[in-house]
Amino acid sequence: MLHSDFQRRRSQLLSKIAGGTAIFNAAPQAVMHNDVEYNFRQDSAFYYLTGFNETDAVAVFAPHHDEHQYILFVQPKDRAKETWSGYRVGVDAAKEHYGADMVYPIAELDQHLPKYLEKADKLYYHFGIDQAFNDRILNHYRSGVRQYDRRGTGPLSIADPMAVMSALRLHKSDYELSQMRQAVAIAAEAHNLAIQKRKPGLYEYELQAEMEMIFRQHGAIGPAYPSIVASGANSCILHYVENDRQMQDGELLLIDAGCSVNYYNSDITRTYPVGDRFSPEQRILYELVLKAQLAAIDKIKPGNPWNEFDDTAVRVISEGLIELGLIVGELDTVIKDKLYKPFFMHGTGHWLGLDVHDVGGRKTGDLWHTFAPNQVITAEPGIYIRSDFEPLEGQPMVPDRWLGIGIRIEDDILVTPDGNEVLTAAVPKAIEFLER
Repeated sequence: MLHSDFQRRRSQLLSKIAGGTAIFNAAPQAVMHNDVEYNFRQDSAFYYLTGFNETDAVAVFAPHHDEHQYILFVQPKDRAKETWSGYRVGVDAAKEHYGADMVYPIAELDQHLPKYLEKADKLYYHFGIDQAFNDRILNHYRSGVRQYDRRGTGPLSIADPMAVMSALRLHKSDYELSQMRQAVAIAAEAHNLAIQKRKPGLYEYELQAEMEMIFRQHGAIGPAYPSIVASGANSCILHYVENDRQMQDGELLLIDAGCSVNYYNSDITRTYPVGDRFSPEQRILYELVLKAQLAAIDKIKPGNPWNEFDDTAVRVISEGLIELGLIVGELDTVIKDKLYKPFFMHGTGHWLGLDVHDVGGRKTGDLWHTFAPNQVITAEPGIYIRSDFEPLEGQPMVPDRWLGIGIRIEDDILVTPDGNEVLTAAVPKAIEFLER
């Protein structure tokens, strides 16, 4: 049987949607080369509620139904197809192992879905990338609306369940945190190996291979996202993934890599010299980014709003860039007019969990989200000065000695009842541990 987390999550959802019916679709199977399947990755919301890890499946939640509140539609056992594409759980075993009140073959979805919609007062459905399935659900909704006058029941509106799901997923259970801690520990070992092994002459992909081997050796599914191993000017490309350049002495190396354990992710970035030591300019900017990160992390505690965390990093970086003469203007004006943006163009962090950029958002309406225990967030300020850097109008040209420097430092932070815990503290970031 699956752990109790799934049952608890379903109970919370059923309570939240009350008289509605919620429908969740499994992820489609992605294909390359016309007929070769990628490794399957389940839809996060579907997995969060079911733990079921196959494509071509649908989960229905109907708290108002007399017999079945949690219904699964799955692929039946098929010996011939399983020979080619792998084992299926099947209808009978899905009911036994995944806790559903009723399980049907997926081919019977259109036949049985109407009875779970006919007494619902609202349909909860997230319109995703599967347009054919979107249209299919809309057809069921329209059919119900047409029958409303005769029957007097049925959903007359559609709502996105992700607002409900985001609130649930923001707060991690003990089980979820255990998976994330494991993902962090594995990624930390990989980063520490890269710190030791980096040297001029290596290709970026060589370090990528070393790190991703550790991910798999220790039981991770694989990378949480395409690993970024960016040397020299590549460190100024936020999502650089080619990883095919030979590293040179005197350059910086930015590695942004994490792994996934049972779909729960880590996300770590470190920046350090390819060779032995930082140049004076690299050191100055690195210390500024680290100062901004530490100040932002200090704002991650229960009750503090998201914008205070983000604004703190922005203020530290803006002040430092003004002192260096890379930006001109009064500090408050620089921040108000976002004159720092050409150097620091992304947010200070994001939620982390089943998705690397996890659900939850930063605001609800005009209200900033406040931190609460058992939330996990990244803290990742950066400064990037491209080799072809173009200043904003009225701002100075950047001297050549600063060009081509990209720095980001990222840690995963758990909000605790009285503050925070840096989950990724095992990967050093103080300069004395990065130089040799």
